[in-house]
Amino acid sequence: MALASATSITAPPWRVIVTRPGREAQAWADALQARGVPCETLPLIEIAALPEPLALAQAWQAVPSHLALMFVSANAVRFFMAARPVGLPMPSCRAWSTGPGTRAALLAAGWPEVLIDSPDEDAPQFDSEALWALVAQPVQAAVACALAPSRPSVLIVRGADARGHLAGRDWLALQLEGAGLHVLQAVAYVRQAPVLTSAQQSLARQAVGDGSAWLFSSSEAAQHLLQACPDLHLSQAWVLATHPRVAHRLQQLGWGRVDLVPAGVDAQAQSIKSLT
Repeated sequence: MALASATSITAPPWRVIVTRPGREAQAWADALQARGVPCETLPLIEIAALPEPLALAQAWQAVPSHLALMFVSANAVRFFMAARPVGLPMPSCRAWSTGPGTRAALLAAGWPEVLIDSPDEDAPQFDSEALWALVAQPVQAAVACALAPSRPSVLIVRGADARGHLAGRDWLALQLEGAGLHVLQAVAYVRQAPVLTSAQQSLARQAVGDGSAWLFSSSEAAQHLLQACPDLHLSQAWVLATHPRVAHRLQQLGWGRVDLVPAGVDAQAQSIKSLT
């Protein structure tokens, strides 16, 4: 469903530009291409290890005391699990994720499937709201059973930007605190703007005007694109957003056509092909 169309864009996209971080971008492009959607990758978020991992190792020491660990992304899982101190056992608490990519990373890391809470792969959205719908009742039950004055705790494992500011929303943390939980945060990796090569910059300039469809699951990636290529003419460009919040931000940035597509790969591929 088209959210905005400032001008008439009739040329069908001959490819989709996948903008996720490098590792995820290639996997997602491969999945879409296997479903008949031509793709190229242009990763617009760079994922890096923390320059000082001491705090992450310290966060591991308190893991057994938490009701759950909430992972905001597959990268949060990978970097957090890589920091597990030698000899420390796998956690036995629940793990929360907002989507199938993070869930797959948890399974790959050895987290027991029965301890993972995540929206179904065919869920309309993969976000904090969808996760909260799954865990709200168990959270309330845990709080009701807790002995005063202690409160159950949840550790949110996430990324930070290059300046150390936490990346992402605080919506879920606010719900958890409102329900009576103690919420802690652990930064597992750094999200930063990539340095685009001249070939990548040329691809970006070509793809905003040749009918290609840009696929964004993060408005941060769109901002990185404009930082790297501030001369792009977006009024003729087509973008696909996987969430209404991302779509709204892309409209604000001046993209000529903004379409919402499902977050899951099967439904997303079908939606993209229906829009061409």
